[in-house]
Amino acid sequence: MEKNKQQKLKRSLKNRHVQLISLGGAIGTGLFLGSGKTIQLAGPSILFAYIITGVICFFIMRALGELLLSNLKHGSFLDFIKDYFDDKHAFFFGWTYWFCWICVAMTDLTATGVYIRHWVPNMPHFIPPLITLILLICLNLTAVQIFGELEFWFALIKVIAILSLIFFGLFMLVTRFKVHGNIANISNLWQNGGFFPKGIKGFLFSFQLITFSFAGIEVVGLISGETKDPKKVIPKAINNIPFRIILFYVFALFIIMTVYPWNNINSAQSPFVEVFSDFGIVMAASIINFVVLTAAASSCNSAIYSTSRMTYSLAEDGIAPKCHTKLNKKQVPRFSIFFSSAIICVVVLLNYFIPSHIFEIISSISTICFLYIWTMLVWAHMRYRKRIADKVKLEFKMPFYPISNYLVYFFMAFVLVIMFFVPETRVALFFTPLWFISLAIVYWWKFSD
Repeated sequence: MEKNKQQKLKRSLKNRHVQLISLGGAIGTGLFLGSGKTIQLAGPSILFAYIITGVICFFIMRALGELLLSNLKHGSFLDFIKDYFDDKHAFFFGWTYWFCWICVAMTDLTATGVYIRHWVPNMPHFIPPLITLILLICLNLTAVQIFGELEFWFALIKVIAILSLIFFGLFMLVTRFKVHGNIANISNLWQNGGFFPKGIKGFLFSFQLITFSFAGIEVVGLISGETKDPKKVIPKAINNIPFRIILFYVFALFIIMTVYPWNNINSAQSPFVEVFSDFGIVMAASIINFVVLTAAASSCNSAIYSTSRMTYSLAEDGIAPKCHTKLNKKQVPRFSIFFSSAIICVVVLLNYFIPSHIFEIISSISTICFLYIWTMLVWAHMRYRKRIADKVKLEFKMPFYPISNYLVYFFMAFVLVIMFFVPETRVALFFTPLWFISLAIVYWWKFSD
Protein backbone atom coordinates (compact mmCIF):
# COMPACT_ATOMS: atom_id res chain seq x y z
CA MET A 1 0.00 0.00 0.00
CA GLU A 2 1.72 3.11 -1.18
CA LYS A 3 1.54 6.37 0.73
CA ASN A 4 0.55 9.71 -0.65
CA LYS A 5 3.84 11.62 -0.90
CA GLN A 6 2.49 14.88 -2.29
CA GLN A 7 0.67 16.23 0.74
CA LYS A 8 1.84 15.90 4.32
CA LEU A 9 0.67 17.25 7.63
CA LYS A 10 2.64 20.25 8.82
CA ARG A 11 4.69 20.29 12.04
CA SER A 12 3.11 23.39 13.57
CA LEU A 13 2.39 22.43 17.18
CA LYS A 14 4.75 24.15 19.59
CA ASN A 15 6.08 22.94 22.93
CA ARG A 16 3.45 24.83 24.95
CA HIS A 17 0.70 23.31 22.79
CA VAL A 18 1.94 19.75 23.32
CA GLN A 19 2.49 20.23 27.06
CA LEU A 20 -1.03 21.56 27.61
CA ILE A 21 -2.61 19.02 25.23
CA SER A 22 -0.99 16.18 27.18
CA LEU A 23 -2.13 17.82 30.42
CA GLY A 24 -5.66 18.35 29.14
CA GLY A 25 -5.80 14.69 28.08
CA ALA A 26 -5.26 13.68 31.71
CA ILE A 27 -7.88 16.06 33.16
CA GLY A 28 -11.52 15.69 32.18
CA THR A 29 -15.06 16.14 33.43
CA GLY A 30 -14.55 12.98 35.50
CA LEU A 31 -12.57 15.04 38.01
CA PHE A 32 -14.85 18.09 38.07
CA LEU A 33 -18.22 16.33 38.06
CA GLY A 34 -17.55 12.64 38.67
CA SER A 35 -15.18 12.88 41.64
CA GLY A 36 -18.10 13.10 44.10
CA LYS A 37 -19.46 9.80 42.81
CA THR A 38 -16.07 8.05 42.93
CA ILE A 39 -15.44 9.30 46.47
CA GLN A 40 -18.81 7.92 47.60
CA LEU A 41 -17.95 4.63 45.88
CA ALA A 42 -14.58 4.05 47.55
CA GLY A 43 -14.01 6.74 50.21
CA PRO A 44 -10.41 7.92 50.86
CA SER A 45 -9.05 4.73 49.23
CA ILE A 46 -9.79 6.48 45.93
CA LEU A 47 -6.39 8.17 46.36
CA PHE A 48 -4.63 4.79 46.12
CA ALA A 49 -6.76 3.82 43.10
CA TYR A 50 -5.74 7.00 41.25
CA ILE A 51 -2.06 6.44 42.07
CA ILE A 52 -2.18 2.84 40.79
CA THR A 53 -4.02 3.84 37.60
CA GLY A 54 -1.65 6.78 37.15
CA VAL A 55 1.38 4.46 37.29
CA ILE A 56 -0.17 2.21 34.62
CA CYS A 57 -0.90 5.25 32.42
CA PHE A 58 2.69 6.40 32.84
CA PHE A 59 3.96 2.99 31.65
CA ILE A 60 1.62 3.13 28.65
CA MET A 61 2.87 6.60 27.73
CA ARG A 62 6.54 5.67 28.18
CA ALA A 63 6.04 2.68 25.87
CA LEU A 64 4.32 4.97 23.36
CA GLY A 65 7.06 7.61 23.70
CA GLU A 66 9.78 5.07 23.02
CA LEU A 67 7.95 3.95 19.89
CA LEU A 68 7.40 7.49 18.63
CA LEU A 69 11.06 8.46 19.03
CA SER A 70 12.25 5.27 17.33
CA ASN A 71 11.05 6.60 13.96
CA LEU A 72 10.26 10.31 13.62
CA LYS A 73 9.22 9.82 10.00
CA HIS A 74 5.99 8.17 11.15
CA GLY A 75 3.03 10.51 11.44
CA SER A 76 1.17 8.70 14.24
CA PHE A 77 1.15 5.54 16.33
CA LEU A 78 -0.91 3.79 13.63
CA ASP A 79 2.28 3.46 11.56
CA PHE A 80 3.91 1.47 14.37
CA ILE A 81 0.96 -0.93 14.57
CA LYS A 82 1.46 -1.63 10.87
CA ASP A 83 5.23 -1.98 11.32
CA TYR A 84 5.06 -4.49 14.17
CA PHE A 85 1.87 -6.32 13.18
CA ASP A 86 0.27 -6.11 9.73
CA ASP A 87 -2.37 -4.29 7.66
CA LYS A 88 -5.20 -6.26 9.26
CA HIS A 89 -4.21 -5.20 12.78
CA ALA A 90 -3.73 -1.61 11.57
CA PHE A 91 -7.25 -1.67 10.13
CA PHE A 92 -8.79 -2.90 13.39
CA PHE A 93 -6.66 -0.56 15.52
CA GLY A 94 -7.22 2.56 13.43
CA TRP A 95 -10.97 2.27 13.03
CA THR A 96 -11.41 1.26 16.68
CA TYR A 97 -9.49 4.35 17.78
CA TRP A 98 -11.68 6.41 15.47
CA PHE A 99 -14.77 4.79 17.04
CA CYS A 100 -13.49 5.55 20.58
CA TRP A 101 -13.34 9.26 19.87
CA ILE A 102 -16.68 9.26 18.04
CA CYS A 103 -18.28 7.86 21.22
CA VAL A 104 -16.45 10.36 23.42
CA ALA A 105 -17.55 13.25 21.19
CA MET A 106 -21.18 12.12 21.28
CA THR A 107 -21.28 11.96 25.07
CA ASP A 108 -19.48 15.28 25.51
CA LEU A 109 -21.62 17.10 22.96
CA THR A 110 -24.71 15.89 24.76
CA ALA A 111 -23.18 17.15 28.01
CA THR A 112 -22.79 20.66 26.54
CA GLY A 113 -26.57 20.82 26.24
CA VAL A 114 -26.92 20.03 29.94
CA TYR A 115 -24.32 22.63 30.94
CA ILE A 116 -25.78 25.43 28.79
CA ARG A 117 -29.24 24.78 30.20
CA HIS A 118 -27.85 25.65 33.63
CA TRP A 119 -28.00 29.27 32.41
CA VAL A 120 -30.77 28.97 29.79
CA PRO A 121 -33.20 26.33 31.15
CA ASN A 122 -35.69 26.59 28.27
CA MET A 123 -33.19 26.13 25.43
CA PRO A 124 -33.90 23.01 23.32
CA HIS A 125 -31.40 20.30 24.22
CA PHE A 126 -30.11 19.78 20.67
CA ILE A 127 -29.09 23.41 19.98
CA PRO A 128 -25.92 23.69 22.17
CA PRO A 129 -24.40 20.44 20.76
CA LEU A 130 -25.14 21.59 17.20
CA ILE A 131 -23.65 25.07 17.70
CA THR A 132 -20.59 23.64 19.51
CA LEU A 133 -19.93 21.11 16.76
CA ILE A 134 -20.25 23.67 13.94
CA LEU A 135 -17.93 26.08 15.72
CA LEU A 136 -15.28 23.41 16.37
CA ILE A 137 -15.46 22.18 12.76
CA CYS A 138 -14.82 25.70 11.45
CA LEU A 139 -11.88 26.19 13.80
CA ASN A 140 -10.34 22.79 12.97
CA LEU A 141 -10.53 23.56 9.24
CA THR A 142 -8.31 26.64 9.54
CA ALA A 143 -4.94 25.30 10.76
CA VAL A 144 -3.50 22.84 13.24
CA GLN A 145 -2.23 25.83 15.27
CA ILE A 146 -5.89 26.68 15.98
CA PHE A 147 -6.42 23.21 17.45
CA GLY A 148 -3.29 23.69 19.53
CA GLU A 149 -4.38 27.14 20.74
CA LEU A 150 -7.88 25.92 21.65
CA GLU A 151 -6.50 23.01 23.65
CA PHE A 152 -3.93 25.29 25.26
CA TRP A 153 -6.60 27.65 26.61
CA PHE A 154 -9.10 24.89 27.44
CA ALA A 155 -6.43 23.09 29.48
CA LEU A 156 -5.34 26.34 31.11
CA ILE A 157 -8.89 26.96 32.36
CA LYS A 158 -8.95 23.49 33.94
CA VAL A 159 -5.53 24.00 35.54
CA ILE A 160 -6.56 27.36 37.04
CA ALA A 161 -9.75 25.82 38.46
CA ILE A 162 -7.86 22.95 40.11
CA LEU A 163 -5.09 25.17 41.49
CA SER A 164 -7.77 27.51 42.89
CA LEU A 165 -9.46 24.57 44.62
CA ILE A 166 -6.13 23.49 46.12
CA PHE A 167 -5.34 27.04 47.27
CA PHE A 168 -8.74 27.59 48.93
CA GLY A 169 -8.72 24.07 50.38
CA LEU A 170 -5.27 24.52 51.92
CA PHE A 171 -6.39 27.82 53.43
CA MET A 172 -9.43 26.09 54.97
CA LEU A 173 -7.20 23.30 56.28
CA VAL A 174 -4.58 25.60 57.83
CA THR A 175 -7.18 27.91 59.40
CA ARG A 176 -9.32 24.93 60.54
CA PHE A 177 -12.26 26.37 58.62
CA LYS A 178 -15.67 25.18 59.84
CA VAL A 179 -17.71 23.59 57.04
CA HIS A 180 -21.27 22.34 57.66
CA GLY A 181 -20.53 21.86 61.35
CA ASN A 182 -17.27 20.02 60.64
CA ILE A 183 -13.75 21.41 60.99
CA ALA A 184 -11.42 21.07 58.02
CA ASN A 185 -8.82 18.62 59.27
CA ILE A 186 -6.52 15.98 57.81
CA SER A 187 -8.06 13.48 60.24
CA ASN A 188 -11.24 13.57 58.10
CA LEU A 189 -9.42 11.07 55.88
CA TRP A 190 -9.62 8.26 58.43
CA GLN A 191 -12.17 9.21 61.09
CA ASN A 192 -15.21 7.90 59.21
CA GLY A 193 -14.51 4.24 58.66
CA GLY A 194 -10.80 4.41 57.85
CA PHE A 195 -9.18 4.56 54.41
CA PHE A 196 -11.32 1.67 53.09
CA PRO A 197 -14.79 2.47 54.49
CA LYS A 198 -16.57 0.66 51.63
CA GLY A 199 -14.25 -2.34 51.87
CA ILE A 200 -12.24 -3.86 49.07
CA LYS A 201 -15.33 -4.06 46.81
CA GLY A 202 -15.79 -0.29 46.66
CA PHE A 203 -12.08 0.18 46.09
CA LEU A 204 -11.99 -2.28 43.18
CA PHE A 205 -15.19 -1.00 41.57
CA SER A 206 -13.75 2.53 41.43
CA PHE A 207 -11.11 1.51 38.87
CA GLN A 208 -13.58 1.43 35.97
CA LEU A 209 -14.59 5.08 36.52
CA ILE A 210 -10.99 6.16 37.06
CA THR A 211 -9.76 4.38 33.93
CA PHE A 212 -12.41 6.15 31.83
CA SER A 213 -11.30 9.51 33.27
CA PHE A 214 -7.85 8.95 31.71
CA ALA A 215 -9.19 8.08 28.25
CA GLY A 216 -7.47 10.36 25.73
CA ILE A 217 -4.13 10.54 27.48
CA GLU A 218 -2.53 8.83 24.47
CA VAL A 219 -3.49 11.66 22.07
CA VAL A 220 0.14 12.87 22.24
CA GLY A 221 0.97 9.89 20.03
CA LEU A 222 -1.41 11.18 17.38
CA ILE A 223 -0.07 14.74 17.30
CA SER A 224 3.58 13.68 17.04
CA GLY A 225 3.53 14.08 13.26
CA GLU A 226 2.52 17.75 13.65
CA THR A 227 4.88 18.59 16.52
CA LYS A 228 7.92 20.81 16.22
CA ASP A 229 11.10 19.28 17.68
CA PRO A 230 9.40 16.01 18.80
CA LYS A 231 12.68 14.60 20.20
CA LYS A 232 12.64 17.26 22.88
CA VAL A 233 8.93 17.99 23.30
CA ILE A 234 7.42 14.48 23.51
CA PRO A 235 9.68 13.08 26.28
CA LYS A 236 9.08 16.20 28.34
CA ALA A 237 5.30 15.91 27.97
CA ILE A 238 5.34 12.21 28.91
CA ASN A 239 7.75 12.52 31.85
CA ASN A 240 5.56 15.22 33.40
CA ILE A 241 2.55 12.88 33.57
CA PRO A 242 3.24 11.48 37.10
CA PHE A 243 3.60 14.99 38.54
CA ARG A 244 0.38 16.09 36.88
CA ILE A 245 -1.60 13.08 38.09
CA ILE A 246 -0.37 13.55 41.67
CA LEU A 247 -1.06 17.28 41.66
CA PHE A 248 -4.29 17.49 39.69
CA TYR A 249 -5.99 14.28 40.79
CA VAL A 250 -4.49 12.87 43.97
CA PHE A 251 -3.71 16.15 45.73
CA ALA A 252 -6.98 17.80 44.63
CA LEU A 253 -9.04 14.89 45.98
CA PHE A 254 -6.88 14.79 49.11
CA ILE A 255 -7.75 18.45 49.75
CA ILE A 256 -11.47 17.84 49.16
CA MET A 257 -11.59 14.93 51.64
CA THR A 258 -9.71 16.86 54.32
CA VAL A 259 -12.03 19.85 53.99
CA TYR A 260 -15.11 17.58 54.22
CA PRO A 261 -15.59 14.14 55.76
CA TRP A 262 -15.89 11.93 52.67
CA ASN A 263 -19.37 10.73 53.65
CA ASN A 264 -20.65 14.35 53.68
CA ILE A 265 -19.71 14.96 50.06
CA ASN A 266 -22.73 15.17 47.76
CA SER A 267 -22.29 12.60 44.97
CA ALA A 268 -24.82 14.48 42.80
CA GLN A 269 -22.86 17.74 42.97
CA SER A 270 -19.30 18.66 42.08
CA PRO A 271 -17.08 18.82 45.19
CA PHE A 272 -15.47 21.84 43.51
CA VAL A 273 -18.78 23.70 43.76
CA GLU A 274 -19.04 22.82 47.44
CA VAL A 275 -15.54 24.06 48.28
CA PHE A 276 -15.93 27.34 46.38
CA SER A 277 -19.45 27.91 47.76
CA ASP A 278 -18.41 27.35 51.38
CA PHE A 279 -15.50 29.70 50.91
CA GLY A 280 -18.03 32.42 50.10
CA ILE A 281 -17.81 32.48 46.30
CA VAL A 282 -21.44 33.10 45.29
CA MET A 283 -20.93 32.29 41.63
CA ALA A 284 -19.30 28.91 42.44
CA ALA A 285 -21.85 26.80 40.56
CA SER A 286 -21.63 29.00 37.45
CA ILE A 287 -17.82 29.02 37.56
CA ILE A 288 -17.59 25.22 37.72
CA ASN A 289 -20.32 24.90 35.09
CA PHE A 290 -18.19 27.07 32.79
CA VAL A 291 -15.11 24.94 33.54
CA VAL A 292 -16.88 21.64 32.76
CA LEU A 293 -18.40 23.22 29.63
CA THR A 294 -14.89 24.06 28.37
CA ALA A 295 -13.74 20.56 29.38
CA ALA A 296 -16.52 19.01 27.27
CA ALA A 297 -15.70 21.34 24.35
CA SER A 298 -12.02 20.43 24.73
CA SER A 299 -12.82 16.71 24.59
CA CYS A 300 -14.97 17.21 21.48
CA ASN A 301 -12.23 19.32 19.91
CA SER A 302 -9.75 16.49 20.53
CA ALA A 303 -12.27 14.04 19.07
CA ILE A 304 -12.59 15.99 15.80
CA TYR A 305 -8.81 16.26 15.58
CA SER A 306 -8.13 12.62 16.51
CA THR A 307 -10.76 11.07 14.23
CA SER A 308 -9.74 13.20 11.24
CA ARG A 309 -6.02 12.40 11.67
CA MET A 310 -6.74 8.73 12.14
CA THR A 311 -8.80 8.47 8.95
CA TYR A 312 -6.04 10.43 7.20
CA SER A 313 -3.46 7.88 8.36
CA LEU A 314 -5.74 4.97 7.45
CA ALA A 315 -6.22 6.41 3.96
CA GLU A 316 -2.47 6.83 3.52
CA ASP A 317 -2.09 3.14 4.30
CA GLY A 318 -4.85 2.22 1.85
CA ILE A 319 -7.36 1.02 4.44
CA ALA A 320 -9.70 4.00 4.13
CA PRO A 321 -10.90 5.85 1.00
CA LYS A 322 -8.14 7.93 -0.65
CA CYS A 323 -10.26 11.09 -0.42
CA HIS A 324 -9.27 11.25 3.26
CA THR A 325 -5.67 12.05 2.27
CA LYS A 326 -6.64 15.36 0.65
CA LEU A 327 -5.46 18.44 2.54
CA ASN A 328 -6.70 22.01 2.18
CA LYS A 329 -4.46 25.07 1.80
CA LYS A 330 -3.85 25.07 5.56
CA GLN A 331 -2.59 21.45 5.29
CA VAL A 332 -5.58 20.14 7.23
CA PRO A 333 -7.45 16.93 6.18
CA ARG A 334 -10.70 18.67 5.22
CA PHE A 335 -12.68 15.65 4.03
CA SER A 336 -11.73 13.62 7.11
CA ILE A 337 -12.96 16.40 9.38
CA PHE A 338 -16.31 16.58 7.55
CA PHE A 339 -16.71 12.79 7.53
CA SER A 340 -16.08 12.32 11.26
CA SER A 341 -18.13 15.37 12.19
CA ALA A 342 -21.08 14.08 10.19
CA ILE A 343 -21.01 10.84 12.19
CA ILE A 344 -20.65 12.77 15.45
CA CYS A 345 -23.62 14.93 14.43
CA VAL A 346 -25.85 11.86 14.73
CA VAL A 347 -25.86 12.64 18.46
CA VAL A 348 -28.23 15.52 17.75
CA LEU A 349 -30.78 13.02 16.44
CA LEU A 350 -30.08 10.60 19.27
CA ASN A 351 -31.11 13.29 21.73
CA TYR A 352 -34.60 13.06 20.22
CA PHE A 353 -35.11 9.35 19.73
CA ILE A 354 -33.01 7.47 22.30
CA PRO A 355 -33.20 7.77 26.10
CA SER A 356 -30.21 9.39 27.81
CA HIS A 357 -29.05 6.15 29.48
CA ILE A 358 -27.86 4.92 26.08
CA PHE A 359 -24.88 7.21 26.50
CA GLU A 360 -23.79 5.27 29.58
CA ILE A 361 -23.56 2.25 27.31
CA ILE A 362 -21.70 4.23 24.63
CA SER A 363 -19.16 5.57 27.12
CA SER A 364 -18.63 2.06 28.53
CA ILE A 365 -18.09 0.66 25.04
CA SER A 366 -15.60 3.47 24.45
CA THR A 367 -13.74 2.50 27.65
CA ILE A 368 -13.42 -1.11 26.50
CA CYS A 369 -12.14 0.03 23.12
CA PHE A 370 -9.58 2.32 24.79
CA LEU A 371 -8.36 -0.69 26.81
CA TYR A 372 -7.81 -2.48 23.49
CA ILE A 373 -5.93 0.54 22.05
CA TRP A 374 -3.62 0.84 25.06
CA THR A 375 -2.95 -2.92 25.08
CA MET A 376 -2.02 -2.89 21.39
CA LEU A 377 0.36 0.06 21.87
CA VAL A 378 2.20 -1.70 24.70
CA TRP A 379 2.26 -4.93 22.71
CA ALA A 380 3.74 -3.08 19.72
CA HIS A 381 6.41 -1.69 22.05
CA MET A 382 7.31 -5.22 23.16
CA ARG A 383 7.64 -6.33 19.54
CA TYR A 384 9.83 -3.30 18.82
CA ARG A 385 12.11 -4.15 21.75
CA LYS A 386 12.42 -7.79 20.68
CA ARG A 387 13.22 -6.74 17.12
CA ILE A 388 16.01 -4.31 18.04
CA ALA A 389 17.30 -6.46 20.95
CA ASP A 390 20.48 -4.64 22.08
CA LYS A 391 21.34 -3.22 18.65
CA VAL A 392 20.19 0.32 19.43
CA LYS A 393 21.13 2.50 22.40
CA LEU A 394 17.89 3.89 23.79
CA GLU A 395 17.79 7.36 25.33
CA PHE A 396 14.10 7.22 26.28
CA LYS A 397 13.45 3.78 27.76
CA MET A 398 10.33 2.08 29.07
CA PRO A 399 11.10 1.65 32.81
CA PHE A 400 11.30 -1.94 34.12
CA TYR A 401 10.79 -3.51 30.69
CA PRO A 402 9.29 -6.12 30.20
CA ILE A 403 7.75 -6.39 33.68
CA SER A 404 6.00 -3.02 33.23
CA ASN A 405 4.46 -4.26 29.96
CA TYR A 406 2.99 -7.30 31.67
CA LEU A 407 1.68 -5.12 34.50
CA VAL A 408 -0.24 -3.08 31.90
CA TYR A 409 -1.71 -6.27 30.40
CA PHE A 410 -2.78 -7.47 33.84
CA PHE A 411 -4.40 -4.11 34.65
CA MET A 412 -6.34 -4.04 31.37
CA ALA A 413 -7.71 -7.53 32.05
CA PHE A 414 -8.50 -6.56 35.64
CA VAL A 415 -10.60 -3.55 34.55
CA LEU A 416 -12.55 -5.73 32.09
CA VAL A 417 -13.35 -8.18 34.90
CA ILE A 418 -14.49 -5.30 37.15
CA MET A 419 -16.75 -4.01 34.35
CA PHE A 420 -18.43 -7.41 34.21
CA PHE A 421 -19.46 -7.13 37.86
CA VAL A 422 -20.85 -3.58 37.54
CA PRO A 423 -24.44 -3.69 36.15
CA GLU A 424 -24.14 -0.32 34.35
CA THR A 425 -21.09 -1.45 32.38
CA ARG A 426 -21.79 -5.17 31.98
CA VAL A 427 -24.06 -4.58 28.97
CA ALA A 428 -21.18 -2.90 27.10
CA LEU A 429 -19.14 -6.11 27.33
CA PHE A 430 -21.81 -7.81 25.20
CA PHE A 431 -22.23 -4.94 22.73
CA THR A 432 -18.53 -4.24 22.07
CA PRO A 433 -17.82 -7.55 20.24
CA LEU A 434 -20.39 -6.46 17.63
CA TRP A 435 -18.04 -3.61 16.65
CA PHE A 436 -15.12 -5.98 16.10
CA ILE A 437 -17.32 -8.47 14.24
CA SER A 438 -18.45 -5.62 11.95
CA LEU A 439 -14.82 -4.65 11.29
CA ALA A 440 -13.95 -8.27 10.51
CA ILE A 441 -16.80 -8.46 7.95
CA VAL A 442 -15.76 -5.19 6.28
CA TYR A 443 -12.09 -6.24 6.15
CA TRP A 444 -12.95 -9.65 4.72
CA TRP A 445 -15.24 -8.04 2.10
CA LYS A 446 -12.88 -5.26 1.02
CA PHE A 447 -9.34 -6.55 1.54
CA SER A 448 -9.28 -10.36 1.63
CA ASP A 449 -7.63 -11.98 -1.35
